[in-house]
Amino acid sequence: MKKIFTLFTALVLTLGLVGVSDARQPKQQRDSVAGVFDYYLLTLSWSPTFCLMHPDNEQCSGKGYGFVLHGLWPQYAKGGWPQSCPPLTPLTEAERAKGLTLFPTAKLMNHEWSKHGTCSGLGGMGYLEAADRALAKVQVPEALQPSTAVRYFEATEIARQFRQSNPGMADNGIAILCSGPELSEVRVCLDKDLEFGACGKGVKTQCRAGQIRVPPIR
Repeated sequence: MKKIFTLFTALVLTLGLVGVSDARQPKQQRDSVAGVFDYYLLTLSWSPTFCLMHPDNEQCSGKGYGFVLHGLWPQYAKGGWPQSCPPLTPLTEAERAKGLTLFPTAKLMNHEWSKHGTCSGLGGMGYLEAADRALAKVQVPEALQPSTAVRYFEATEIARQFRQSNPGMADNGIAILCSGPELSEVRVCLDKDLEFGACGKGVKTQCRAGQIRVPPIR
């Protein structure tokens, strides 16, 4: 009986240690380190669609925006991304001035820096300059420039037009996202040198089949 009790105690302790190890593992996997990632995801938001849901946002006060910078996001090739990498330092006044030339609002700029930019490992100004170069790298097709007219395209056609306007963009280097029946975002995958590259796991087009609506500017 004493031997059985000893074996049972050892088994309980072993299971307990396994449980502790398993509990710690997800946290280890979620640790985010600045500069440790595989590629960037440049995300361009179609402002008129955003403004349909957020009409009171300062971005939507008759500025006539088409595509605007949502963010430049460090990504892992196997899926997922780092976020809020320490040290979480605020942008300086000079960095904020630079950021406001890129992002449509200060609130979005601060959010993107805190959540994604800190993980670039470039520092505030370095990250904003990278975002500036990424924006300059991607040419928006003529058919998707700001317009007061409603337009309709299939998601595959939007992707095709972007590839046509951007030689070197791979078939698997762009994803189109929709909010219901309407165009929401275009996401372009860039390597760490900001050259066109392939998207990692989980980055894919998310739109319904058939034509989607491209709302007019506000």
